[in-house]
Amino acid sequence: MKLDRIDLKILKHLQANGRITNIQLADAVGLSASPCLVRVKRMEAAGVIIGYEARFDLAKLGNFVTAYAEVTLQNHRRNEASRFERAVCQIDEVVEFHMVNGKYDYLMKIVAPGYEGPAGVMEEIWNADLGVKSYSVFIVTSTPIKNRPLSIEC
Repeated sequence: MKLDRIDLKILKHLQANGRITNIQLADAVGLSASPCLVRVKRMEAAGVIIGYEARFDLAKLGNFVTAYAEVTLQNHRRNEASRFERAVCQIDEVVEFHMVNGKYDYLMKIVAPGYEGPAGVMEEIWNADLGVKSYSVFIVTSTPIKNRPLSIEC
């Protein structure tokens, strides 16, 4: 899908405030309400806009700990990687999961209660005999940048 300058302005405003009304959005990008809504719906249908979400302050929800885990598999056969991926995708505490290239094969973001939470998730994965060769877990102690909007040039 080809995006023009107005589409990019719409995305920039939606990224900053996903709850903005269509009338406010249209006003902000210099359109009337109807053409603005048509553009938003077109970007949703094309999969450019994939959803709207609420973000939470984990500290106010309980004793949650965020950790990142690097995982290396024993072999790199596609069927083994697929089996590993299917299993990890079933673990609710894994909130992001990426296949990467470099020293390790996967990077996971884990959010779980207490300091033992992320370790428990990794122990569950290790004990499931999913072909994990090694892993490292890094507990997040501070987050200087959080949910920074993408730099969208209009």
